[in-house]
Amino acid sequence: MIPDDLDRILASEEPLLPSSGFAALVMEKVRETAAPPPPLSFPWKRFLLGLAAISVLAASGGWGIASLSVAERLSTAFGPAFTVLQAPHVSLALGESAASILGAFLLVRLALSFTGARP
Repeated sequence: MIPDDLDRILASEEPLLPSSGFAALVMEKVRETAAPPPPLSFPWKRFLLGLAAISVLAASGGWGIASLSVAERLSTAFGPAFTVLQAPHVSLALGESAASILGAFLLVRLALSFTGARP
């Protein structure tokens, strides 16, 4: 096939025209895609729930510190258990275990927050 044949074939065909309304439909879709998404609303329910939980914890902590008699009653009720826990070899092992568990928990939470995964 020589270039003259190709020119003759292309010149003999009818020109391609889009159907009516095609350009308007495409422009409408382009405008919809370019429009910014609606803004996210502030999570007021979660905020208020967290605020209520913090208030309850702060109030109970303050009450616990203010009433040391509760700690005295607990120490008399659980005296033998507290004396065992105060032994140096037991308290050191419990402290190391608690630190290991807390560290593992914090590392997992940190990794999940970086990846955006939900637990």
